[in-house]
This record gives sequence, C-alpha cells and structure tokens, in this order.
Amino acid sequence: MRENSRVLKLFQEWCTREMVEREAASAKAVQESGLKVPAFEGIEEVDGRLGIVMEKITGELLGDLLLRYPWRLSRYAHILAETHAQIHSREVPGLPSFRDKLSQRIATSSVLPESTSTEVLELLERLPMADTVCHGDYYIDNIILNANGPVVIDWYGAGRGNPFADVARTWLLHRLAAWPFNFPRRLVIDPMRIMFHRAYLRTYLQLRPASADDIRVWLIPVIAARLSENVSGERERFVGMIDRLLHRSRLKLPR
Repeated sequence: MRENSRVLKLFQEWCTREMVEREAASAKAVQESGLKVPAFEGIEEVDGRLGIVMEKITGELLGDLLLRYPWRLSRYAHILAETHAQIHSREVPGLPSFRDKLSQRIATSSVLPESTSTEVLELLERLPMADTVCHGDYYIDNIILNANGPVVIDWYGAGRGNPFADVARTWLLHRLAAWPFNFPRRLVIDPMRIMFHRAYLRTYLQLRPASADDIRVWLIPVIAARLSENVSGERERFVGMIDRLLHRSRLKLPR
C-alpha cells in the first residue's frame, strides 16, 4: 500500500499497549468479516506513542453531505439504515461483549444513584443478547461516502451483542445527545436531526423487522453508559430520562 494511501491513528500517551492491541484486534476482525471498512495495516510507534495504521478512505462524511444537501435527507437516512442493517447481518465471535462494555461503564459511573445503577444493570442482564457485530458509535459522521459506496470508520467501540443496543446508541447520538449551544444554524439543524432520525429508524425497521419498543428499552442502559462520558449539558436531562424509562420498563418487562 502506498504511503499516501495510509493514515495513522495515534493514541494518547496514557493508553496502554493492551488497549491499542485490543482495538487493533477488533479492527482486524471486522475487516475479515467482509464489511466495507478501512483495511487494518498494523501497529506503529511514533515518538513514544502507539498508533494503528489504516487504509485512507477518500470521500465525504455523510453528515457534511446532509448539511450541504438537506433535500436529500431521505436518501442519506436510507444509506445510513441500510449500511447499519448490513453490519447487523454479520457475526464476529472474537469481538468483545457489547453488554460487558455497557455494564462496565454503568458500574464505574458516579452520576446515577447507586439504586438506579443497580436497577439498570439488572435490566441489562435480562435483555436478550446475540453475537451480532455492533459498531458502538454509529452515526452520520462515521460514514464516508465515495464512488464505491458507504464505508464505516472508527470501530474503536466495536463489540458483539444485540443489534438493538447498537441502534439505541445511534438513536441517542442522532436524537438525544447534547449539541454545542453555539452550533451554527441550530434552528435549522435541530428539526432536521429529528426528521433524519425518524427516517433512519423507519427504514431500519423495514429492513430488520421489529418494533420501536424493542429498541427503546435498550435506551436505558445505553443512556446510563453515556453518562460515564461526562458530556456537558446531558447529565440532569439523562438522569431524568432514565428514571422515566425505568418506570415504563417496570410495567412491561418480567422480573
């Protein structure tokens, strides 16, 4: 591979070799599954920092295209949903457990009251699991569109688990996550993100039939895990949202 066709993702100095090797193993496993992802080239060290060498993907981010051509919203939502459904058609047993990732983040976060964290973790244990490939951070800025179609990047959060957990994470990122208060054109973008999410979810559920409630229950552990990221503007809103969703789940799920 030519030098200018490669990119190097450098990790922070505090990242251990074990962490880098774990992400490298996930990247390689996903590539070997046949999904359209950047090819993994190896691990290199630069000035004492470890990095992963990947194939450089040319094209444009789906998020940038949506802002430039908002009238193509339905088309881009379909691309996002169809690509996500393709990801969820694969199983890669070698990937780490997505449920374990969520559980660890919930257990180590100090944001939720202990009783709430315990209830969320108990709910997580009761939810059905699988070995489906889960991206872990799937949203419009992790999709590059080029002449060969969509390519999914940034697989650092990849795992195996229930695909609805992965869709719930996308739901959170597109519909619920905080946006900067000074984000340009916010009055235009906020309604657009609602329409885009609805179009994406509708298309996904047509491709992989299920109900929105099958995904909504996964929002509880996914939002709880998100709190460990300490994103400004999300804490109080998400804690209240978890309480409301837990109340609803108590009425529906067997204990």
